[in-house]
Order: sequence, then C-alpha cells, then structure tokens
Amino acid sequence: MNATLKTLASAALALGLAAPAMAQDDPLQVGFVYVGSIGDLGWTYEHDQSRLAVEEHFGDAVETSYVENVPEGADAERVMTQMVLSGADLIFTTSFGYMDATNAVAERFPDVRFEHATGYRRDHPNVSTYSARFYEGRAVIGHIAGHMTESNIVGYIASYPIPEVIRGINAAYHHARAVNPDVEFRVVWVYTWFDPAQEADAAQALVDQGADVIMQHTDSTAPMTVAAEAEVVAFGQASDMEQFAPFPRVASIIDNWAPYYIDRTQAVMDGTWESVDTWDGIAPGMVELGEFSERIPAEVRASAQALADSIADGSYHPFTGPLNRQDGTAWLAEGEVADDGTLAGMDFYIEGITGEIPN
Repeated sequence: MNATLKTLASAALALGLAAPAMAQDDPLQVGFVYVGSIGDLGWTYEHDQSRLAVEEHFGDAVETSYVENVPEGADAERVMTQMVLSGADLIFTTSFGYMDATNAVAERFPDVRFEHATGYRRDHPNVSTYSARFYEGRAVIGHIAGHMTESNIVGYIASYPIPEVIRGINAAYHHARAVNPDVEFRVVWVYTWFDPAQEADAAQALVDQGADVIMQHTDSTAPMTVAAEAEVVAFGQASDMEQFAPFPRVASIIDNWAPYYIDRTQAVMDGTWESVDTWDGIAPGMVELGEFSERIPAEVRASAQALADSIADGSYHPFTGPLNRQDGTAWLAEGEVADDGTLAGMDFYIEGITGEIPN
C-alpha cells in the first residue's frame, strides 16, 4: 500500500477522527481502488491511464491516489476506509467484487462520493455505478473470430459467471456463428480476474483441445503469450496489447474510462454530482476497437468495421432476434431487441453454446 496513505489513515484512526472537510482552495482528493496490477496491459492499466487523464485535465485542482492488487473482500473495505480517512472526496472502485465493500463504506461516510465499476447496486445516495457495454465490442471480435478460425473451435477464457461475462460469451458466439455456422465455443472458467498463471493454463488447455482462436474476459497478457507460442489468433482485452501486434493479436477491445472519470470529477467540483447508473458503449467511446491487423482478410476487416459502425449509429443491436435460449426455447422473435433489464441480469447461454454456466 502507498506508504503516505497508510500513515495518514493510521493517524486518523488513532485520533478517532475523520478527515476534515476540504477547504475551498484545496485540491479535490480522488482515490482509485484496483483489483490488479497497473503494469500488465489490461483492465487495471486502462483504469490507471484514465486516472492520469484526470490529473492532466485538472492539473493542481485535483490530487489522485491509488492502491493496486486489492482483493475483493474485507481488504477492499479497509482500503476504502483508509482512503476516506486520508481525505478522499471521490473514490472509484474498479471491480465488480467491490460492490458490497463500496456500499458498506459509503454508508459510513455519506459526504464522500463513491463510483463503483460494473456493479448494479447503489444502496446509498452517495454511490453511483458505471459500466461499459463490452458485449458490443465482443460482437465485433466474435464476427472476426468466426471468419478466422480454421479448426472451427474458438476458446474462451471466462472469469466469473456473472451477467457481464455471460453477455460477452453470448455476443461473441452469436456473431461468430452468423458468419460460420460450424463454429464451436469452448469456455474455461478460471474464477479470477487477474492470475497470469491460471490464465496461461486455461489458454494452453484450449489450444490442446484444438482451438485456433483464443478470446478472454480476464485481465493479463498471459493468454496472448500462449497464443503467440502456439501461433493461434487472439484478441487484446481491455487494452490494445499492441506489443503482440500484428500477431497473435489481430484486434482488441479497449476500455476508455477517461471521459467518464473527468466528467464525474467535474461534477463533484461543481456540486452537481448525483447518484446515477451509467452503461455506455461504442457510440460514446467507452468501448473502443483497436486497429484491425492486416492478418485479417480485407473483406473481413471491412465487414467488422461495418458491424461496429451499425452498433455505434444505433441501426443494429448485437442481441436482435431471432434468438433462442440454450435449451431451444424462444427468447427473441425475428427483429426483436433484447431489453437492458434482461441483459443486465443475463444468466443463460444462447442456443448453440455447449456446457453449463457454473453456479
């Protein structure tokens, strides 16, 4: 943990005092809680790039701090509490598993604003949630995967069986199957967001099963390294992972939190901050697509871009019927679009995906 942060928090705890209210001319204190390591290109790296964008945008008007590699549990609550006691006015908690801790600390400190990434609960008026429509980007790379596979086996490394991850698998498979009816998805659940060793083992297991395309909803570059050694196709996750370009990385989903972080910081400064739920995608720029590799055939690059453009302009939704559930029962009729409520709580595979979603 940051030594200064730890010292200040300990002092405040010893005195039994919360941090004093921010003076008018004092910089806004903005804290970030990270589930992984900044150094590995991926989820945490992109959140930190956006933290740096906040510093650049506001200059001396803000001071930011962060703690990385914070487990999703009691440690998260302790870290958030220490941030508050050190003077934080606004805290971004950047992983789904921080939901309970975020709401617990927010209840104790109603004058501090909390922003929770990818969660769905804001139990208190000083909590907001924000997430990205990652499934929009996964639809595009699923389209590419369906074209690129020669074995017709696409491997998918999944983190936790939560709606965000299930949506991504369904979106990718739906759009891979649309261009390749013979495609098969094999999903390995690793129950971690960031564990390079586990992610590498999962990638290798999928390669051993015949997958020649690897997709992931985990945060490290380890699967990309395995893909490079096996000479199979892979996609950047959260970051462009450009050091693997032009191969095995042929495209990427990039998370861009900077505009949101700047906007919410400004709202605290202006006194206009309100508790809201935000779910943005390709059109507002929260989900970006990295440059398509020339290893992708030109006509596929063009069709993938057209798909992305249609999602961005609203003329196409990645979950448009006809679509059935995995058991063959009807879900969406011809032309029907999935509602956000169903997508937010998605707990089922679509027809064609084999295997079960773990409990």
